[in-house]
Amino acid sequence: MLGPVILAASRSDKMRRFISAAPGTKQVVDRFIAGETVDDVVPIVVDACAKGLEVTLDVVGEDITTPEQAAAARDAYLELVAHLKDLGLGTKAEMSVKLSMFGQALEGGHELALANVRPVVEAAAEIGTTVTLDAEDHTTLDSMFAIHEELRKDFPQTGCVIQAYLFRTEEDATRLAAAGSRVRIVKGAYKEPASVAYQDKAEIDKAYVRILKILMEGDGYPMIGSHDPRLISISQELARRAGRKLDEYEFQMLYGIRSDEHVRLAAEGHRMRVYTAYGTDWYGYFMRRLAEKPANLLFFARSILTKG
Repeated sequence: MLGPVILAASRSDKMRRFISAAPGTKQVVDRFIAGETVDDVVPIVVDACAKGLEVTLDVVGEDITTPEQAAAARDAYLELVAHLKDLGLGTKAEMSVKLSMFGQALEGGHELALANVRPVVEAAAEIGTTVTLDAEDHTTLDSMFAIHEELRKDFPQTGCVIQAYLFRTEEDATRLAAAGSRVRIVKGAYKEPASVAYQDKAEIDKAYVRILKILMEGDGYPMIGSHDPRLISISQELARRAGRKLDEYEFQMLYGIRSDEHVRLAAEGHRMRVYTAYGTDWYGYFMRRLAEKPANLLFFARSILTKG
């Protein structure tokens, strides 16, 4: 299995330097990363919304080692909010954040991350949009869920992410599937031990369907994060059985992956949101995209060989 190997490499400074310097890297990174700056990404947001799509924007960069870097991450998101305000797109353009980027792993990290993310959530609410808290490795989740709960007291539209491969997630989904909640379900893209997570793809898929059923039958707003055609079809059937209208759930897919499917689902009347990442510190995000699908790795390898 190449996935765990790639995920391990995502934490290696040596591999970071090697891959960053590889001749074909930029071509592949550009497939998954929308640009380096806000000015790069704004035309992409406008174009997506013109096609009937919606977006969630992620400023990449998780390797925060100082409070000053965490504050800079906060400021990068506040700059993004200022640009979104000018576009006036409302909830068509929301934001996704990783609390590690706001200092969660530092000393006093829980309080620091909450203090840094709150002004971003507040600024988003002021322009009529919202923020979703991304899930990271399992050791961070209790803190993430606690921050999510705290933020929802003042900003109930704040969303969160759950990961199907974790044993705990069915219980988390049951708790979160309440009125007013917004929950994105994904398979999971971190290297997790067998003590906390399913390792077999078929078991992960089964868990995904069980958890999605909980969300669809609950009172919240499910966000289906998947490119898997079978899971998309199952999602539509579960929504139908639950009596949900097309605007009572949404699909989410990554920028650069199955773009034709984005447009197809939107044309059918579904809410289709494209997870759009940008920034200069792309390495960790990029490596998880390679680990998720062997075809991505093959594409990368061919690009390096072609450019070498």
